[in-house]
Amino acid sequence: CQVIVHDVNELTEKLFPIVEAMQKHFSAGSGTYYSDSIFFLSVAMHRIMPKEITRIIQVDLDLKYKANIQDLFDEFDNFPEGAVIGIAREMQPVYRHTFWQYRRENPQTKVGEPPPDGLPGFNSGVLLLNLEAMRQSKLYNQLLEPTMVQKLTEKYHFKGHLGDQDFFTMVGMEHPELFHVLDCTWNRQLCTWWRDHGYSDVFDQYFQCEGEVRIYHGNCNSQIPED
Repeated sequence: CQVIVHDVNELTEKLFPIVEAMQKHFSAGSGTYYSDSIFFLSVAMHRIMPKEITRIIQVDLDLKYKANIQDLFDEFDNFPEGAVIGIAREMQPVYRHTFWQYRRENPQTKVGEPPPDGLPGFNSGVLLLNLEAMRQSKLYNQLLEPTMVQKLTEKYHFKGHLGDQDFFTMVGMEHPELFHVLDCTWNRQLCTWWRDHGYSDVFDQYFQCEGEVRIYHGNCNSQIPED
């Protein structure tokens, strides 16, 4: 087992020029903060990691594993052609909220609608990054360009605050073929904030998750069940 430690400042230095343009659309603060760019690490990981690294699993710290991480790694083999990232759906109606204007202008849209037929957006707590596929995908790399980011944020009237998750969600509305959707049991989010903030009537449609949980995600400081 080999452990390599990466210097955060060094990574930020490489990241900043790539993600600077998207920060103003997907950051909590107003404007662009140099240190904030680390929240977009996954978006440009393929540009930063050495070429010999072809696959990476990136995870949040507030997780509890109930299954072997190797089983998650095996999910790379299930990527359909053209997919570059494995990611689970967001399990709260946060993007129903964020896309309110687009949804109002497009009443028949699936954007922000709950699963299984809707597009609820993504949660970046568990990410499978196929770096080789990300490097080779002309489409994915075009989407990192400032003009494309601007074009999509204008189309969807999008203003977020969740970093890489917002970028993946917005891109997924336009190009779902870039993503392999992980089963909810690989990122069973526990946060219920939106249930108490105006969405109690539809909350359970987003929050339900059938099957044996393999990874619990205690997002927004939620209590993770004891064994």
